[in-house]
Amino acid sequence: MRNLKEKVSVIMPAYNEASRIASSMQEVTNTFSNFSCPWELIVIDDGSGDDTYNIAIKFSEKYPDNIIVKKNPMNIGKGRALKKAIHYVKGDYIVFLDADMDLHPSQIQILFDILRLTDADIVIGSKMHPNSLVDYPRQRKIISLGYYFLVRLLFNLPCHDTQTGLKLFRTETLRNVFPRILVKQFAFDLEVLVNAHHLGYKIVEAPIVLNSQRKWSRIGFPAIFRTTWDTLAVFYRMHILKYYDRIDYHRSKNLAKEFRKLRRGMSGS
Repeated sequence: MRNLKEKVSVIMPAYNEASRIASSMQEVTNTFSNFSCPWELIVIDDGSGDDTYNIAIKFSEKYPDNIIVKKNPMNIGKGRALKKAIHYVKGDYIVFLDADMDLHPSQIQILFDILRLTDADIVIGSKMHPNSLVDYPRQRKIISLGYYFLVRLLFNLPCHDTQTGLKLFRTETLRNVFPRILVKQFAFDLEVLVNAHHLGYKIVEAPIVLNSQRKWSRIGFPAIFRTTWDTLAVFYRMHILKYYDRIDYHRSKNLAKEFRKLRRGMSGS
């Protein structure tokens, strides 16, 4: 990312993060100041019941040219919050970054290095990468492993971990994929990757360093049930109903191919 001329848009969804949102935004600001590339941070408060929004707005006043803060009137789910955020994106690349700082934004550099080396369209941080260093609650480890086996059983994705909150996309890729996304909450990431893979976009994993900021996981049984249900629904829409194939998928696949050919031509010139 150092010496990168294209602009990077970081999307940070937040829900009840009043105690840490200012410090998280500061970490992003410091990181991109060191990267010395054009950037913007888009914070979407997903209907928090605390003071997350007001704190984020106050912090953004220090960087009016780089930070955008928006709030949903009610909690509508991480997926819909991210879809809303893309309307404000002006960058050539989009980064998803969780507000809890389990994953420090300095790791974005690694994702960009891998994107360049592999000519990928999407690079996702993976807890299961052999070079990853992870420290998070045992409950989350068990849930992650169980979800990995479920996804492996249902989808032939070229990745092991779909849920880690650090991802890098070429903006055009995400704009082509987002109109097909229906999931509003935790299985949103999976639906994005399943559709991107189906369209022919290249997905690569990257190692991460994860230091959980919470002693206990916020993922309870209702969230596990909902994620599992939505995951099965994605499988049903993709392989049984063929729902995604009816959304002008032929045209989307051609656009994806043209986009990759054009990019290869530009990089070779």
